[in-house]
Amino acid sequence: MITGTSQADCAILIIAAGTGEFEAGISKDGQTREHALLAYTLGVKNLIVAINKMDTTKWSEARYQEIIKETSNFIKKVGYNPKAVSFVPISGFNGDNMLEASSNCPWYKGWERETKDGKQSGKTLLEAIDAIKPPTRPTDNPLRLLLQDVYKLGGIVSVPVGRV
Repeated sequence: MITGTSQADCAILIIAAGTGEFEAGISKDGQTREHALLAYTLGVKNLIVAINKMDTTKWSEARYQEIIKETSNFIKKVGYNPKAVSFVPISGFNGDNMLEASSNCPWYKGWERETKDGKQSGKTLLEAIDAIKPPTRPTDNPLRLLLQDVYKLGGIVSVPVGRV
């Protein structure tokens, strides 16, 4: 996870909406909290939160709002601005709100995020991904290579490994 995250422009935090699953993920030692912290620490400034398994909660708007409130609180502590984060209720099992808007959640009006480029909005996870603007890259500077590993050959030679 760390190698991939260190090269990412955006992180998608998948949160399970099921009772007990969400609470375990955001607990003090929860994996959801840990992944959000790692992503921010490794320089990933764009975040999308996909609230999965909404079908198991019968597409409860109250549960969705509860998860947004709790998640916003802890991602703010990590360093993300909750207003710049897209929150999308999905069902990966059924494909709801992944590529096309779902009729199973008539209360869901869509996600909205505010960035320095202005406001963006949409309904699906795909639209949230498409709305992420790639960062400007220093293409005029000399080549810099992110190292992914260093191999030691015979205890004498070190070979740095990366990808262009």
